Amino acid sequence: MAMANAKACSSIMPSTLLLLSGLLMAIFKTTGAEVGVCYGMMAENLPPKAEVIALYQQKNIQRMRLYGPDQEALQALGGTNIELELDVPNPDLEYVASSQANADQWVQDNVKKYSSVSFRYIAVGNEVKPSDAFAQFLFPAMQNIRNAIVGQGLGDQIKVSTATFFGALQESFPPSDGSFLPEFEQLLGPVIGFLRDNQAPLLVNIYTYFSHVGDPEKVGLDYALFTAPSVVVTDGSLQYQNLFDAMLDAFYSALEKAGGGALDIVVSETGWPSDGGQATSVDNARTYNTNLVRHVNEGQGTPKKPGKAIEAYLFAMFDENKKEPEYEKHWGLFFPNKQEKYPISFN
Repeated sequence: MAMANAKACSSIMPSTLLLLSGLLMAIFKTTGAEVGVCYGMMAENLPPKAEVIALYQQKNIQRMRLYGPDQEALQALGGTNIELELDVPNPDLEYVASSQANADQWVQDNVKKYSSVSFRYIAVGNEVKPSDAFAQFLFPAMQNIRNAIVGQGLGDQIKVSTATFFGALQESFPPSDGSFLPEFEQLLGPVIGFLRDNQAPLLVNIYTYFSHVGDPEKVGLDYALFTAPSVVVTDGSLQYQNLFDAMLDAFYSALEKAGGGALDIVVSETGWPSDGGQATSVDNARTYNTNLVRHVNEGQGTPKKPGKAIEAYLFAMFDENKKEPEYEKHWGLFFPNKQEKYPISFN
C-alpha cells in the first residue's frame, strides 16, 4: 500500500505539489493554528541570544514566549518574522500596578523601544496564585499595561492577558464539569471581564504530564501522549481520545461558568520532560511534542470547540540546569549546545 501511494504521488506534477503545499499552508495560517516555543533562560550554559533567535528561524518556529524583557533577545528578534509573547514577571507586578506612569515606562522600555519586534501578547504575571503576596496587584497591573499599550497606539496589535494554569480548576472530569476553585474564581473574575471587554484570550499552561504522573492508574500514558487507539472518555455527546483536548475543554467549561464563555484560550505552555522523573524519557517527550504539533496543525480543534484553531507554545527550547527538582531540568527540545534532542518539524 505504501508503495502504491508513493507511485501515485510521483505521478503528480511538481507544480501541482507546490500548489497543494501552498494551499495547505494557507489553510493553517488562516485558521491561526500555530505552535510556538517558550524560551526559558534558567541555565548558565545557554547559547548567545542572537544564536538562539537564529535557531528559531532555522527551525521555522514562528512564535516565542519570553518570560521577561531581555535586551539582547529583544534586539535579536527585531526584523524577524517571529511573533512574541512577552511576560511582565511576577516580581514586577507591584511596580506596574502602583502607578500608570510606571506601567507607561515599562512599555516604553520593553515594547515601544523595540519597534521592529512583532509583539503578539503581553502576559502580565505567570501562574499567579491567590495566596501569593503579589496577587492583589495582578488586575491593576493588567489595566495599567493595557492603558500604556493603547497610549502607544498599539492596542489593536498587542493583546494584554495573564498566564494561569490547570491548578486553578476545582473540577476537571468530565470536561463539561470543569469549574474554578472559589479562590481562583475570585482572583480571575475581574480578569475575565477585562479580557472579554478587550477581546483578548486567556493564556493557560496545560501539562498532561502532571495529570498522568499524579494518577497514572486513572490517567493512562497513551491517553496523555496522544497515542490511545480509541476513545477513552465519553462526556455526553463528546468523545475524547487524548487528554490535552479534555484538559483544554475543561478549562473552557470553567470559563463558561465564570462568565467567560466568549473567551478564547491560548495554551501558553505544554510539553513533556525527557529525564529526571516518573514517565520521563526522550521517546515520551518526542511522542508528546510531535503529536501536539501534528494535532495543532490539523486544525480540527477539540470536541467542545470543533474546527477552532489551537494556538500552543511548547515548553521549552532548551534544558535548563538551574531548575529544581531534577525533572524540571529536562524539558528542552534542544540541548544547550543547540543539538536537537530528537527530530521535530513545525511545518
